[in-house]
Amino acid sequence: MARYFHGKEVELLAPAGTFEIFKDVIRANCDAVYFGGPSLNMRMMRKGYNFSRPEMVEAIELAHGLNKKVYVTVNNLLDEGELEEARGYLRFLEQAGPDAIIVQDFAVLALIQDMGLKLPVHSSVMMNVHNREMIEALRQMGVTRVVTSREMDLRTTRYLRETTGMELEYFIHGDMCSVHGANCYFSSLVFGMSSNRGKCLKPCRWDYRVKKDGYVYPSEYPLAVKDMFMYEHIPELIHGGVTSFKIEGRMRDTEFVLMLVNAYGDAIDRYIDDPVGFERSRDTQLLYDNRKRDLSTGYAFGRPGLSYMNKRYEGTGKFYSTGKVFSTPTEERRLGDKRLGEVAAYLAEVAASSKAGWQEGERANGNNQNNRNNRMELSVHVNNADQAQAAFEAGADHVYLSGDVFEPDRPFTKQEMARLAAIKGNAKLYLGLPRMMTELHFEMYDGLLSGERLPIDGILVTNLGAIHKFASKGYPLVGDINLNIFNHLAAEMYAKLGVERFTASIELPLHDLAKLLGNVEAPMEVVVHGSPAMMYMEHDLYENTEVFEPIGEEDNRYVDNRILVLMTDKGENPVYRDVHGRCHLMLAKELCLLPVIRELQNAGLAVCRIEGATYQPEQLRSIVSTYRAAIERPETAGELFAAMAPVYAGYTLGALQFDGGAAGQAEAAGEASEGNREQERVQVQV
Repeated sequence: MARYFHGKEVELLAPAGTFEIFKDVIRANCDAVYFGGPSLNMRMMRKGYNFSRPEMVEAIELAHGLNKKVYVTVNNLLDEGELEEARGYLRFLEQAGPDAIIVQDFAVLALIQDMGLKLPVHSSVMMNVHNREMIEALRQMGVTRVVTSREMDLRTTRYLRETTGMELEYFIHGDMCSVHGANCYFSSLVFGMSSNRGKCLKPCRWDYRVKKDGYVYPSEYPLAVKDMFMYEHIPELIHGGVTSFKIEGRMRDTEFVLMLVNAYGDAIDRYIDDPVGFERSRDTQLLYDNRKRDLSTGYAFGRPGLSYMNKRYEGTGKFYSTGKVFSTPTEERRLGDKRLGEVAAYLAEVAASSKAGWQEGERANGNNQNNRNNRMELSVHVNNADQAQAAFEAGADHVYLSGDVFEPDRPFTKQEMARLAAIKGNAKLYLGLPRMMTELHFEMYDGLLSGERLPIDGILVTNLGAIHKFASKGYPLVGDINLNIFNHLAAEMYAKLGVERFTASIELPLHDLAKLLGNVEAPMEVVVHGSPAMMYMEHDLYENTEVFEPIGEEDNRYVDNRILVLMTDKGENPVYRDVHGRCHLMLAKELCLLPVIRELQNAGLAVCRIEGATYQPEQLRSIVSTYRAAIERPETAGELFAAMAPVYAGYTLGALQFDGGAAGQAEAAGEASEGNREQERVQVQV
């Protein structure tokens, strides 16, 4: 089955969570169905869902017998321990013969190439594809279709289709997220449950209050978005260059999915048959009456603002399949002595084992491994020139000038770069790029980097498109946090494109981080201090303070009143708005790995990084000086930590609070770590 409008393919792509649901949906008015197998996909939390291998084979045969297509989700980030499993699973999939697999992790692309498999690949929405350069790079890697960023409007899809010819897949209905794809780490850092690995406990759907300038605003559920609803805009989707119309809903039941498939399929058919006389709203009331949340067109026609936020039914359990919410407001885990000892002991054990291994290898072939005999270096990510100067003067080896500068600071000028280059001494200065880069951003940075050589030592790259575009400019490239490096194969793929050093994902729990440090040949960097962004979003939370009247007065507890915070009874999370109008929701506590600096270095860490954008210059100077001293004399790290007072709400180990695997699951189920005042109860929708 295939639909065409003026020679353009129009595919209606339906979800299926189980084989029983699939058998009904594949016979409905759709062209293709996507589902997940028994592992390595982002919908593993609901018991009884996903397909067994025999069911996958039967489903593919059934679909092909009906002249329809099947796409299999292999869309998790993979840790080191899952790579061998992925090899066997990909071999099975090639034999089973789906029409494509949907992929997030570059390790999957690496494995396909290494094994010489003939598996068509579509990039997942979690790759966050949002510019032409990303599409061109993915095409060179063998990707034949991209699922676009959720924040992409239809003018951009049309431009990308016309300029690249790439097939585009676009979400048209269902559950959405307020955060850019693969840029939400909240669930990981609070619960040890990664949203990028399909285990999100939805802190975006907590009941918050917004606070700013000493006032409290009645903005409950300010991160909870409405469901996508493009039923009345079939013409705009087709003429926007969209090939595949994707319905979200692998966790939904048969009746609900069939209702959506038949309504959207009928609408597409009616438009193809009679585009001028097309009735847009024939089944609107049916879909509205059976909605799971209120409905929105998302970013299809531009930034939706506060109209995108869903308040009705949030937190009540209504319209959830089990009547439960995902989680309740939970305090970030405090750094405690017991856990700190466990982390130090494990890293020491790993380092000892690894040292024995590479010494044996050194005797055999004369090669050294990783960075264990090298001096650890210190990097600092800054928001303004005063912070950069303080970092250099306090002993930083590398300083990154942010590409997402927080207001009221402004983007770094060439004059500021020149001034900083003149004082940096033997240290290195890097220009950071925005996480999300539009076509305008590429033209701006291309102009900056194509002229007279800048007085910088490299570029901090934030997305595949930037690597593809700027690798030829002659500046060394360092991979930023949001490349989400979870395994050595992904790092190797980026290295082939020109990236020389990598920042590990801040989601990596203890065991997985240790494995990564032991397996990656390139220098690795880890964020060891600061308040990194847990959410990076297009949505402007500051708009709440411009639209609503305050309901009370209260000062911020830890940051200046000019900074917006999201507040629950468990804490306050600062939200910074950058010069591009995007919001960065930060940890309430400060990440602090100072007590285990020696163990991290022995485990293979080359560069420890301080996220310094939110500190005053003198605060940052003190923090950098402390880490510099700990690096020079690791035996003093404990003493230095005892003398260092937190700037914000206390310290946390972040993802290192969790071991990973079964241990991380136990933590998320409600076992509070040492230092928390009470055990938190977490409800998981199953």
